[in-house]
Amino acid sequence: MDKLILVPLTMKHPLKQHIEEIITLTEKEFEFILSHFETIHKRKHQYLLQEGEIADKEFWIVKGCLKSYFIDEAGKEHILQFGMENWWVSDYESFVKQSRSKINIDCIEDCELLYITLENREKLTTEMHKMERFWAKKSKFGRIALQNRILSLLKNSSKERYELLLEQYPKLFQRVPKKLIAAYLGVSRETLSRLNS
Repeated sequence: MDKLILVPLTMKHPLKQHIEEIITLTEKEFEFILSHFETIHKRKHQYLLQEGEIADKEFWIVKGCLKSYFIDEAGKEHILQFGMENWWVSDYESFVKQSRSKINIDCIEDCELLYITLENREKLTTEMHKMERFWAKKSKFGRIALQNRILSLLKNSSKERYELLLEQYPKLFQRVPKKLIAAYLGVSRETLSRLNS
């Protein structure tokens, strides 16, 4: 386990910047929040979570790119989410219910992450209602994003889904292999090549 990220005094900690997009914090409040997190480094292709494990951590991505996915009975990979800097990731059903995970999460690039355990998250939200508000708002944003993803899969053509993803996350296309983009969009690699031309 690594020590927490040290940031020069002239710079604002990236997690503080992220949280302050929703709530304001004093330095003392942020130090208290940060004391509930741990830092972890993972190499490309390493797992954060494997199907069948219990998700006892929620991760915030400091640096790197990862994917959450499941593999169906035919061995086909279905990507639920990519994660890049400033994104949160976990198997939330497993995390909240402490049940066995239905998904895998692994690193597409070398990653530096902060994580909070369920116990520490519950303790933090009980002791600091600002963070309860923060996570409630992040949860609402997550539900909106999920709803939009489902609607896009149901009503948009593969070309429209491709163009929307490219418009929303252009950097993703520079960091993620095309076969993973195809799995996320629910198309074959060949179809993706046609959409890209």
